[in-house]
Amino acid sequence: MWETYLQPTSLAETLDLLQNYKASARVIAGGTDILVELQRGVKPTQTLIDITAVQDLKYIRYKPGWLSVGALTTHNDILRSLDCQRYALPLVQACAEVGAPQIRTRATIAGNLITASPANDTITPLMALNAEVVLVSSAGERCISLYDFYLGVRRTRLEPDELLREIRIPALSSNQRSLFLKLGLRQAQAIAVINLAFVLTFEQDIVSEARITLGCLAPTIVHAKTAEAYLKGKQLEDEICREAGSLAIQDVSPIGDVRATAEYRRATLAALVTQGLQRLASNQDVEHWTNDPTTRVSLETAPSSDLHERHPLHESIETTINGASYRLTNAHQKTLLNTLREDAGLTGTKEGCAEGECGACTVWLNGQAVMSCLVPAAQAHQSTITTIEGLAQGEQLHPLQQAFIDQAAVQCGFCIPGMLMAGAKLLDEHPHPTMEQIQVALSGNICRCTGYRKILNAMLSAGGQA
Repeated sequence: MWETYLQPTSLAETLDLLQNYKASARVIAGGTDILVELQRGVKPTQTLIDITAVQDLKYIRYKPGWLSVGALTTHNDILRSLDCQRYALPLVQACAEVGAPQIRTRATIAGNLITASPANDTITPLMALNAEVVLVSSAGERCISLYDFYLGVRRTRLEPDELLREIRIPALSSNQRSLFLKLGLRQAQAIAVINLAFVLTFEQDIVSEARITLGCLAPTIVHAKTAEAYLKGKQLEDEICREAGSLAIQDVSPIGDVRATAEYRRATLAALVTQGLQRLASNQDVEHWTNDPTTRVSLETAPSSDLHERHPLHESIETTINGASYRLTNAHQKTLLNTLREDAGLTGTKEGCAEGECGACTVWLNGQAVMSCLVPAAQAHQSTITTIEGLAQGEQLHPLQQAFIDQAAVQCGFCIPGMLMAGAKLLDEHPHPTMEQIQVALSGNICRCTGYRKILNAMLSAGGQA
């Protein structure tokens, strides 16, 4: 899919590479969007510039009035952040809806913004929050509002020699209420039919300012300006909420596609705006979303903020797989999935979709459960990997493997390696998971035989809940 793989270790080195290569190279971090695009022949490139070793780009910082989010901040980082819960709640809610846990361990917020699809879940809340992006090149730095950043479907103002270095978010204040809503065709791994975000400012019970942003309805995210203007000076009574929902329809000409017709989107938009405003009136969502973030499922037991020091990547990829050292010399142009199977000879990891949709290729990379089909093999350099072959301890099966046998949870077996790797990582994170936590952990894994009940029973059994 690509010929040259470059891995700078500093921002200055990255900007020099961007200056030299410009449009002939693409920047990669989590890879959850770009590798899917390359698989499909979208924006093909011969050169990838991997910025994951630029440790200075991974941070969430709060200072009075502002949150700053670095380019390597993942969706899991946002979900774990107490500052984001307090000052950017709709972004947290959106991150919980993105893909599946194995996607959220790696996918960056900056990458989501740059992909520039009107269906991307994080753009809508960030626009409602009046976020800005900081773009940097060898020539200097500029800051631009997210509203002005987008030119159309998958088109932004980012120049070929620029890097999106930071996202800046005005912090929510105590007199503001916010919410993100998403309608998808399933509860996980779903592209939105509609998504929307609210940020309302109150003077006592009266709305003094309203921002309502709408996704999946136009080439870019749009504001429901008519509804926003109507809400000013009003209390969120049921009749007011319903009228604002009806008025929001005037602000869009919905698209029709494979997920929904334009007519369905129009009718649903009114209902969703009404429902969102009613929830904001009661303000009950805040309590649910300000609980201890460690109770949530991340499938990540080595905090991604602890980036390990890497030696430069040269001709070979040096990595540790299931406790054994490997030197892989012909894998720079491959995904981690293909390298494990073809170069390391570890065929337990399966390819189901090659697009991060089915979870059959789930492995652990530095303590994170990841879709190995969406990881460039070069990102495994100086890393530690566990595959299904390394889950057992010698002849002693992992407790979850034994539970799958005891509960007859193995059917055709194709999805089982990914199920086990996701499930075992959940048990590392939450030794006694609830059914809700199990369902979240396995939400990125599809069973081709549709036999989920016994798989869930095995998870409960291994966690001591059955």
